[in-house]
Amino acid sequence: MPTDERLAMPTKGGAGLLAEVKATGMVLGGGLGVMWIVQIVNAVLGGALFDFGVHPRSLLGLLGILFAPFLHANFAHLIANTIPLAVLGFFVMLRRKRDLAYVSASAALVGGLGTWLIAPSNTVHAGASVLVFGYLGYLLFRGIFEKRFWSIVGSVVVFLLYGTVLFGVLPGQIGISWQGHLFGLLGGILAARLMKQPKALATEPVEARPERARIAAPSRALPDDDDVDEELEAARAKLRGTR
Repeated sequence: MPTDERLAMPTKGGAGLLAEVKATGMVLGGGLGVMWIVQIVNAVLGGALFDFGVHPRSLLGLLGILFAPFLHANFAHLIANTIPLAVLGFFVMLRRKRDLAYVSASAALVGGLGTWLIAPSNTVHAGASVLVFGYLGYLLFRGIFEKRFWSIVGSVVVFLLYGTVLFGVLPGQIGISWQGHLFGLLGGILAARLMKQPKALATEPVEARPERARIAAPSRALPDDDDVDEELEAARAKLRGTR
């Protein structure tokens, strides 16, 4: 292929990276878009959708485990969750896009059920912060569980960016569901433990492997035909000399 044609063609790696970024953006944008649509509908209905939040120790309140992450008290609440959801969600999907679904499910299930069990009665808990803390727990503890270089680097970067958010798991802040934060974080940590990847076994390139068989049992070179003829002639001459 001529040089100018090779330069004109885009590399497969660059195209693949662009496709991955686009797919990640579509997944995150789709999830956030649903949250914004739900918030608009809930505002129009005067907050009627809060019936689908987590109502502690109420049978109907168990539905909130599924729906509460999509509900927010107001637009300011949703805006506060949008940016960390996008950033942390992007980090979660850097390895595999499906990891976002696994971590989200673990955070929502553990976070929602824990809130339902221990939060005060006659309260309603809603918001995507349970997912934010789930993503945070997953990313922080993935490096601890896997003990791999890039996982540890990712954990450190996330801690530097959002480490102060961890104060949200402490009780005492009025209007803040610290129970959802705490159990969402624990759900993310559980996901990191269950989804950890073992260290890859070091494989030795074929080119770098020593010729062990050759060293252990060196092959003997076969003699040439000329060498055999010379040995036969020498043996015959020796026999004639002894007669």
